[in-house]
Amino acid sequence: SSQVVERHNKPEVEVRSSKELLLQPVIISRNEKEKVLIEGSINSVRVSIAVKQVRGGLGRGMAAQPVGKPHFPFLSLQADEIEKILCHKFMRFMMMRAENFFILRRKPVEGYDISFLITNFHTEQMYKHKLVDFVIHFMEEIDKEISEMKLSVNARARIVAEEFLKN
Repeated sequence: SSQVVERHNKPEVEVRSSKELLLQPVIISRNEKEKVLIEGSINSVRVSIAVKQVRGGLGRGMAAQPVGKPHFPFLSLQADEIEKILCHKFMRFMMMRAENFFILRRKPVEGYDISFLITNFHTEQMYKHKLVDFVIHFMEEIDKEISEMKLSVNARARIVAEEFLKN
């Protein structure tokens, strides 16, 4: 809600026109790669999630390899890259269907993989506790989904490799 123009109601967390309408942002992190940013304002809340810190992580090659890994560094790098690619593709899939998820932003906040924007209109039209449950359930399930996709990809790769080596 604008303090300058009457009947203009844009999410303040996005517009950032008045500093006094914004709350202090909160970052909750499990580790350096997995974190959640919660930004609140007078009429909206933006929740940004970094699942596997995919942004900027694709296509780095050997530069992404941690120092101090002896002998077979390509094995951990390969598994890490598969996880990053799966996460990136899954987030793109979700964001392309953002209009079906009313609170999902099409473009995430810089440094995060996916963002939700909950406005005062959403809380008037939907149950507040269901909105909170959806975001929490999404955060719990996203890691599990990516792990299942990774297992599926590895199983298919193993079958293909076995067939290839038979001939």
